[in-house]
Amino acid sequence: MKPEIRRILFSLAVLLWAGCLLYFYGSGRIVKYLAPDFRPIALAGGLGLAVMGLFNLLTAFREADCGHDHGSDGHDHEGGDMNPWTTFLIMVVPIACSIAWTKDGFSESTLARKGLYEDAAPESTVFLGSVLPPLTMEEIEKSHRKTSDGFYEFSLMELFFATGDRELQGLLEGLKVETEGRIVEEKSRNESGTRMRLYRMFMTCCVADSRAIPIVLEFGKEPPLLPQNGWVRVAGTMTFPEENGTLQAVLEVERATAGEVPAEEKFLIGR
Repeated sequence: MKPEIRRILFSLAVLLWAGCLLYFYGSGRIVKYLAPDFRPIALAGGLGLAVMGLFNLLTAFREADCGHDHGSDGHDHEGGDMNPWTTFLIMVVPIACSIAWTKDGFSESTLARKGLYEDAAPESTVFLGSVLPPLTMEEIEKSHRKTSDGFYEFSLMELFFATGDRELQGLLEGLKVETEGRIVEEKSRNESGTRMRLYRMFMTCCVADSRAIPIVLEFGKEPPLLPQNGWVRVAGTMTFPEENGTLQAVLEVERATAGEVPAEEKFLIGR
């Protein structure tokens, strides 16, 4: 293949990668994959790749001196062992398929691997607690809005973290709270079929390190029909029963309604 055609191919591949980064940033899809501090890096990378790709494309037919005399035995400095078309396809097909087919979400099996159905481990609640401010009843009164029917609005992370904090359990035990998250079936300790599970994802820097933050919902009867893995707002009384030797965060639900998807679907460190 002529060096000029090879340069054009590789320039187009770089521009596709640039377009991918800029598309995710501009469309807002990037919020599902990166924490805010890392999003400008993706934007800068996309712009840098776009400049490089355009420069190489515009100079693809320019002759360049390699700096030494070939004599009568010319050779190509840009050649390689792999066919250029193969290289081009390896660079563009995976990312094109990813853009076209990704659902911007987790499958049920992936959620299970990320801790959706695991009991809260003490070390994980200690870590999560390090990013939450300390709470007192006075602080709850000041910083947590109270609904018209008497429920304090809490984030799901606060309720989950309380399983590893005896002091916080004492504050929340028996408290009427309201929270939001995605709702799924409860797959353990649910012989009577009255439980479901509520979760959100916690992300430190990117979607690869995210993990599920769940609590148990106890309806006391057959749960209402709600969209599987859909967003809901639930309100009830907070409890922390010990089950199989592990404290569980269990919300005894009084009402549950379908909710709107929040601007940031994932909890973010320091926020």
